[in-house]
Amino acid sequence: MDKTAEILVVEDENDINKLLCSILENKGYSAAAAFSGTEALMRVENEKWDMILLDLMIPGISGEEVVLKIREITKAPIIVVSAKTSKRTKLELLEKGADDFICKPFDPDEVAARVNSNLRRYLEFSTGGEEKSNILKYKDISLNTESKEVKIGQTIIVLTGREFAILKLLLTNPRKVYSKSNIFESIWEEDFLGEYNTVNVHVSRLRTKLCNVSNGKDYIETVWGMGYRLRK
Repeated sequence: MDKTAEILVVEDENDINKLLCSILENKGYSAAAAFSGTEALMRVENEKWDMILLDLMIPGISGEEVVLKIREITKAPIIVVSAKTSKRTKLELLEKGADDFICKPFDPDEVAARVNSNLRRYLEFSTGGEEKSNILKYKDISLNTESKEVKIGQTIIVLTGREFAILKLLLTNPRKVYSKSNIFESIWEEDFLGEYNTVNVHVSRLRTKLCNVSNGKDYIETVWGMGYRLRK
């Protein structure tokens, strides 16, 4: 693997968290700690990870729920590290999106082997053309459809789900003029019944956020009587 893999370790017991991070770092990986389900989701939403090691018995959002929510954000491997070892538990977790299971108490060599195996598969399949296909670019805007990260240059912009979806739609075909009914029906997935203000408000907020980061540059053009497109 050419790059140093970034691994998030989600475990509320400090000593176990430190041990797992130490095992990973000794194998050349970069490890970071999270101590609750809520913290884990916040970090997955805002940072890019190559793998998540996840204990089930964590405060905040349950480990099982965290698996489901992480799967909505990233395809990075999730290895569950838990004392819950029943076959039913393992099967349920795999169905929810986990990739592997390590039982507590764990053997450091097994942890390293399973991490390496899952990472190798993930990084091999996420490089080259597939990785590039996750990135939509226009001028200095880049949008990652997998990690849901939007940047202007190197600055990350925090968008709501609707704002992200509108920008993604515009970036998919930068020369196309999207009518307000196009945008509403694509993003809200409902019939357009004249909800002009709904679309106007969301596009306006998106434009303002892009403008604020780019020193006043306006990326979205209003084509009067027709709709919106990215400014040439």
